[in-house]
Amino acid sequence: MRDPARLQAAIEILNQVISAAASGGAAADTIVQRYFAARRYAGSKDRAAVRELVYAAIRDTAERPASGRAALIGVAERHRPELLALFDGSPHAPAPVTADEPRSLTGLVPSWLEPALRARFGEGFEAEATALIGRAPLDLRVNAMKADVEAVAAELGAARIPGLPLGLRLETPQPLDRHPLMLDGSIEVQDAGSQHVAAFAAAAPGETVIDLCAGAGGKTLALAADMRGEGRLIACDTDRPRLQSMAPRLARAGLESFVESRLLNPGREAESMEDLKGRADMILVDAPCSGTGTWRRSPELRWRLTPERLDRVLGVQARLIDFAALLLKPGGRLVYAVCSVLDAEGRDQATAAADRLGLKLEGFSALSPARDGCDGFFVARLA
Repeated sequence: MRDPARLQAAIEILNQVISAAASGGAAADTIVQRYFAARRYAGSKDRAAVRELVYAAIRDTAERPASGRAALIGVAERHRPELLALFDGSPHAPAPVTADEPRSLTGLVPSWLEPALRARFGEGFEAEATALIGRAPLDLRVNAMKADVEAVAAELGAARIPGLPLGLRLETPQPLDRHPLMLDGSIEVQDAGSQHVAAFAAAAPGETVIDLCAGAGGKTLALAADMRGEGRLIACDTDRPRLQSMAPRLARAGLESFVESRLLNPGREAESMEDLKGRADMILVDAPCSGTGTWRRSPELRWRLTPERLDRVLGVQARLIDFAALLLKPGGRLVYAVCSVLDAEGRDQATAAADRLGLKLEGFSALSPARDGCDGFFVARLA
């Protein structure tokens, strides 16, 4: 592909990302993969160059742009003037830029969210907002039941993550899908923030533990490792494909016979959990949220979030906390977590739940990329 054709491909992909953001469609990574799956003629250098253009535009633009063309004209005029010459109207290239057509505006965060984030971070707002849309390193969690963390670090050239005995970091990501350490369950890809949440939950051998929003099982695996395969661990979710995708990961880790999985009916979760009412020592509610803490991995989430969607997830979070409290045994603990940096979803939600349910807020932690070097998370323990 010629450079102008690469630019046109990036515009076409961005148009799809913008449309998906407005309609709740596929993630940007998925759209990129689908685009090139239908264009086998594009080589690896073409794909890398187009992907770089796509994500440069996404990271530079906080508000959803009018079009992919507007987004890339904005990037070109602000940061990369050499791209303007590629708008040359040649075959498979974008048309020349005109003075009166739309340009995207640069920005770190959507304007409607800026007051809340400035209140959350104070003088650190600029640093945190910049880090939120930066590039994330590749973090790993070592399975202590299968491998030694120092040996894995030496083999991969990875650095230890402070405060996480089993956490390693690769500043330059490398493909690990077919690496022997991945295939035998010795390591799992997991951001340091998620590892901190699992550590905060402190699942112990012999306990009855419920991972209420388990998804694909990243934190489930960490909880299971902490339990050393002793006790009872139930992983639940309302998304069948995500829950099913946990199975091979459990098998690699040697935990397939230990973790129970349950598919829940949205809004009718109690019907599937009646036998566990009042029996759980610990429940992790890793609730659906805005995803503001994961912008560095999925920067197009800034284009998806609206005040209305935030209000909806706040309601879901409160409902899940209320439901989880019914499953706790006397003396049990509810660990509430969200991958968000908004106080409304974090501290405010946990405090309101404690007051509403008569629980004690025993402690909480608010993580952010600039200060803590990980995705943004909030996690609280209610007893």
